[in-house]
Amino acid sequence: MKVPQMIAAEFRRLTSTRMAVIALIALIAVPVLYGGLYLWANQDPYAKLADIPVALVVDDDGATINGTARNVGHEVADELVSDASFQWHVVDDESATAGLDSGDYDFAVEISADFSESIASITTDQPRTAQILLRTNDANNYLAGTIGTQAVERIRATVAEKIVREGGLTLLDALATIRVDLAEAAGGAQQLVDGLATAQSGSAQLASGSAELASGTAQLQTGAAQLADGTAQIADNLVALRDGAGQVADGTAQLAAVADRVGAASADAIGLLPQARADIEARLVAAGLPPEEVAAILAELDPVGAKLTEVDQRVQTAVGDVDRLNAGAGQVAAGSAQLADGARTAADGAAALSDGAVTAAEGAAQLSDGAAQLDGGIGRLAGGAQTLQSGLASGVAQLPDTDQPTRERQAATLSDPVDVETSAVTKASNYGAGLAPFFAALAGWIGIYALFLIVKPISRRAVTALHSPIRVTVAGWLTPALLGAVQMAALFGILAVALGFGFAHPLATLGIMVLASFTYAAIILALNVWFGSVGQFLGLVLMVLQLVTAGGTFPWQTLPAPLAVLHHALPMGYVVDAMRQLMYGGDLGRVWADITVLLVWLGGALALTALGVTRMTHRRTLRDLQPSLIG
Repeated sequence: MKVPQMIAAEFRRLTSTRMAVIALIALIAVPVLYGGLYLWANQDPYAKLADIPVALVVDDDGATINGTARNVGHEVADELVSDASFQWHVVDDESATAGLDSGDYDFAVEISADFSESIASITTDQPRTAQILLRTNDANNYLAGTIGTQAVERIRATVAEKIVREGGLTLLDALATIRVDLAEAAGGAQQLVDGLATAQSGSAQLASGSAELASGTAQLQTGAAQLADGTAQIADNLVALRDGAGQVADGTAQLAAVADRVGAASADAIGLLPQARADIEARLVAAGLPPEEVAAILAELDPVGAKLTEVDQRVQTAVGDVDRLNAGAGQVAAGSAQLADGARTAADGAAALSDGAVTAAEGAAQLSDGAAQLDGGIGRLAGGAQTLQSGLASGVAQLPDTDQPTRERQAATLSDPVDVETSAVTKASNYGAGLAPFFAALAGWIGIYALFLIVKPISRRAVTALHSPIRVTVAGWLTPALLGAVQMAALFGILAVALGFGFAHPLATLGIMVLASFTYAAIILALNVWFGSVGQFLGLVLMVLQLVTAGGTFPWQTLPAPLAVLHHALPMGYVVDAMRQLMYGGDLGRVWADITVLLVWLGGALALTALGVTRMTHRRTLRDLQPSLIG
């Protein structure tokens, strides 16, 4: 048996009798009745606010405001009645209470007896707010209280606009007078500024000169200190030179003495040479040596004498040099001693000069500080005067120089300064269109859930005859899926034609509705295959969870944390989001993301169904033989 044959067999079973056909038609019409009737009833309730009966009680006794006797409460009541935003009924307090109890009025607004008097107290030293009393009865309608709060806020805004306009005009007139007085004060402040400018010029010159003097004496102090340090270092170095020169002189003196003794000894030795030669010759003759040998010996000794004579000459020359060196060293020692004494005297003078420069620098610095303080004080005084003049001039410039008609227009703007302009990325045409995505998604689930009351999830005959879980699964899913598509097409026709809702992408919106129905059919089919009639009950539980987590009315961010997690997990929220984008002309990229999630749910549910069918085709369990707990 092929899939089309199994689907056809199921359709024949569903249309086998007249009652079966009626039941099928009735169940197919469930989403149309649920979604269509609800959205029709709530298509545009805000356009019907003028039909809501409201009691208006005006007890205001009036008061004198700005010299004029007025009754602001009655003025407000007249504006409300003429505006006709609600069905206002001006009644007394007893009638309002009785009508609120009986349900004749949805809420009541009471303007207090001292309403005008409280408004007049604004100009006194004991201002108080005027009172408007809102009375509601939630036994009539809970939302009537919310609507009443909006109505009272509108009254408050109307009164505030009226009072602010009148008070603003008075304030603007007073500011015009103040502007004239400030202009005169600004002229006097300018004269003070001019005088202080002259004084500040002189103090600036004094401060500049004293600052230059302080700078020069500071430089003199620095130079004197450097001079004192330098001369002290020179004196110390010359003392060291003097000591060294003295040591050198002492050394050269000792060297000269030694050299003199050496020179004297050398001279004595040279002087003894002739006598020594004669004595040697005499001894040689006395020894009986022939003259020739004596002459030969003496010839050998004569060069030694010559050498000694030459050495003596060098010694005498060196002695002369040493004597001259000694004399020069003595002169250097004497000169360095004199130079050291002079440098010490100069160092003492430089130190005294440095001390004087320090005293002069301190005095000049004190003079500069005093002159700077004087200049700063005059500068601050001039700055304060300039600030005063600028402030007065700025005050004059900031205060508007306007005539009486202009001030009246300004007071009108002051009383109603903000004009709200709404710019919407996407916009539903009315309240019903805003709810349509949610109720269409919910109606699709209800429709599929209702169909499974008569549609068999899986054909037992096909399970027994075939061993192809995939074909059995596809056949079991396509039957409710196709019926669900019919439901969604009928519901779409009601939304587009009967209710007149606009669709930016009509065919794509219908496609999302059909895809949602296909996904719901796969989910409920899987629940039925795995859990039987208990799975049908779980489908009801899952619908309730999605009813509160889909974000169809309030934003899903207002949900408790556990329910917010379910919003991201369950499919209905993605159906709502996709329909909103397609219906109002939103972001198509989000639609593809929503489609992906729905396809994941569809594929996952069909895979689970196939696993369940596989279990049924291969083995039976005791649970399969037990009667169902439900139905």
